[in-house]
Amino acid sequence: MNPSDHGFNPAFNMAAIKQVINEAVERVRMPTPMRLRDLIRQIRAARTAAEERAVINKECAYIRSTFREEDSVWRCRNIAKLLYIHMLGYPAHFGQLECLKLIASPRFTDKRIGYLGAMLLLDERQDVHLLITNCLKNDLNSSTQFVVGLALCTLGAIASPEMSRDLAAEVERLMKSPNAYIRKKAALCAFRIIRKVPELMEIFLPATRSLLSEKNHGVLITGVTLITEMCENSPDTLQHFKKIVPNLVRILKNLILAGYSPEHDVSGVSDPFLQVKILRLLRILGKNDAEASEAMNDILAQVATNTETSKNVGNTILYETVLSIMDIKSESGLRVLAVNILGRFLLNNDKNIRYVALNTLLRTVYIDTSAVQRHRSTILECLKDPDVSIRRRALELSFALVNTNNIRTMMKELLVFLEKADPEFKAQCSSNIVLAAERFSPNKRWHLDTLLKVLVAAGNYVRDDVVACTIQLISESTSQQRYIVEQLWQALERDTQDRQPLIQVATWCIGEYGDLLLYGPSTSEEVAIKASEDDVITVYQRLLWSTQNTIVTKQYALLSLMKLSSRFQAGNDKIRQIVDTFGSHLNIELQQRGVEFSQLFRKYEHLRPALLERMPPMEGARPNNGSAVLTNGEAEDGEGFGEDGSLLLGTDGSKKTENDAQDSNALLVLLGGSEVIEEGGGDKVELPKSTGTDNQDLLDLLGDLDTSGTGTANQVPQINVQNNNILFTSNQTNFLVDGLLSSQPVVNSIPSIIAYDKNGLKITFSMERLPDHPGTTIITMTAVNESTTPMTEFLFQAAVPKTFQLQMMSPSGTVVPPAGQVTQILRIVNPNKSALRMRIRVSFNSSGSAIQDQAEVNNFPPESWQ
Repeated sequence: MNPSDHGFNPAFNMAAIKQVINEAVERVRMPTPMRLRDLIRQIRAARTAAEERAVINKECAYIRSTFREEDSVWRCRNIAKLLYIHMLGYPAHFGQLECLKLIASPRFTDKRIGYLGAMLLLDERQDVHLLITNCLKNDLNSSTQFVVGLALCTLGAIASPEMSRDLAAEVERLMKSPNAYIRKKAALCAFRIIRKVPELMEIFLPATRSLLSEKNHGVLITGVTLITEMCENSPDTLQHFKKIVPNLVRILKNLILAGYSPEHDVSGVSDPFLQVKILRLLRILGKNDAEASEAMNDILAQVATNTETSKNVGNTILYETVLSIMDIKSESGLRVLAVNILGRFLLNNDKNIRYVALNTLLRTVYIDTSAVQRHRSTILECLKDPDVSIRRRALELSFALVNTNNIRTMMKELLVFLEKADPEFKAQCSSNIVLAAERFSPNKRWHLDTLLKVLVAAGNYVRDDVVACTIQLISESTSQQRYIVEQLWQALERDTQDRQPLIQVATWCIGEYGDLLLYGPSTSEEVAIKASEDDVITVYQRLLWSTQNTIVTKQYALLSLMKLSSRFQAGNDKIRQIVDTFGSHLNIELQQRGVEFSQLFRKYEHLRPALLERMPPMEGARPNNGSAVLTNGEAEDGEGFGEDGSLLLGTDGSKKTENDAQDSNALLVLLGGSEVIEEGGGDKVELPKSTGTDNQDLLDLLGDLDTSGTGTANQVPQINVQNNNILFTSNQTNFLVDGLLSSQPVVNSIPSIIAYDKNGLKITFSMERLPDHPGTTIITMTAVNESTTPMTEFLFQAAVPKTFQLQMMSPSGTVVPPAGQVTQILRIVNPNKSALRMRIRVSFNSSGSAIQDQAEVNNFPPESWQ
């Protein structure tokens, strides 16, 4: 009973009487403040932001004035209004101390608003929140369960690490309380404390284990949540809770078999929230544990078969069940059941459920591909879904399902999708189709037809990698060149303004194999392809004069037309006239090509047929299967030059391999060393001596570059690998090739050469010879940035034939500023004094684009190796 409402009561003591008198005086002296509902009504009635600010500023000013009164009876109402103002985004920090006063009040209504204000206005960054610790401790020991609940909620919301350590013991005591309401709140508070201070987990372990024996579902769900958090953060705790799997299985089985319970029923399902929490905990406990997985297989099967699927509640439980089945070591039949559930999800009208199913199947397809393949037709139907997110996931999943058996069917559907797809899909889809066709194509003819359909369907959205892949395939498919040149000619005759990549491939192919188109036997079974030289030149004129075609396309067409001059039996005069017109083209690249090609028709006519002869078949880069190859003079896993001489990714010589013994052995074999290699600690590893034919794929790093005679292994008898530096020694001397710090004189009369000059980058080689070791050449590589933008992530790589030994030091930097330079030292041991040959590769980023190029260096002066 409130004395202020019912007047004087003789049972009250003097303090109560004084409080009543003070409140009465306060009410008379100060007017009654506006109620919260009236403030909300005024704010919502404001028609502009300025009016709203005026109402709030006026009310905040009034609230500040009331806060100056020590014993204001309206503090609770004013704090409630201030919290609403805070939720609207206006500053309310001046009410923090008033919240503390309300928390200290003995009345529950004041405490409730005070704690709510503390949770909204305070956090661990505010020093004021430290003052609340003592109030929390007092209220945690209160005899009223609702006061204890308020304190636990506030502690979980604003606890700092220090406050958590101070009050963790109180929370652990309350987890054992006989009151279920307090146990539930204490478990949730412990959950928050563990997130804030993980090392306090051990305090709560005994009390947490007992929560699983509860009958109250609220306590049970909080206990499962707390155990899940512990298991996710501590492997030791995870092992500790493996024993509770039978208990969880029993609880889940009771939920499934339980009859109707109005207290826990949601759409005909008994407590779906608890079921989902238990399924998630089982997934964590059963991962990578065969015994725990075996214990939960049966219950997961029961959940999957007995759950109602007509409502979203059942679909939620089924989804969690599928995730658990896929994460644990479940039986194969159970996995098939899980995939079938996801297949049913794909037929659901709810787009969210379809998206979730596709997302999960995408993670599952690599675990059980055959089970997912059964739903291939349903997945392909999702490609027609109006929702862009579903189409994107269905596209990714479709490519994951492609294999040798279904390649024809899948490609037919994906090509139909590519034709009708939005522009945002075309680039990625076309590249993936090309990759899938390259991996699983049944024959060359089908492969070429598929690439041609991609070029037609994707139009200008085709990426450059598709153009390069198609050209490479045409080049190596000698038996299909006549067929594909006819197909590309038919495509080129049509309007191709919106298909620039198709024009590029077609002009390249016709330029190389135009004689097959004009003079070879037709391969078309339906209509014979008839094309004359005039027809071809007319089409090329249209391409070259079109303002719609890009400069790159015109470069393809001009070079192709030039090549046709050596393929045609007549018509070179028309070609020469077209080429001459490009001598004054506005584009400098086309102008240069026009001038050069015009000279081939006049001054260098005798060189034209040889320069324009057909290119040899191109070979794609082959993977090295993870074998060690030479990169910058050092063995790296799967990096360096491939078997065909193509450069693979590499790093500078300062990196150390993961397995020292294996990589040292591989390095010795690559460099042709002797039978003994010394590690940094002096331990010797006996190796079998390599023969002339062993490891041929690794030794033949540059293929056609290796034209000199075979080297002898005993000329470089021993390699020391110490501190990531490769040191060469001989039986006669202790000379170190890593001798830049040596005081030996060097020969500086060797002229420098320009090894690379393109893309704004100029690389110069300065060479030196050591008099005492004439077979060793030291090359200083200087890379100069001649552009106006900095070059970042600069990487220089080099490789030499197998008769040489190459070592590269770390570069002076990886960023080349404008007009700046980067240097790097190369050491080459040439025991046979053969002519130096080298292949280099450079890569860097400039103006936001990545540039990568390689070149061959054959112009080393004789002084550098003789």
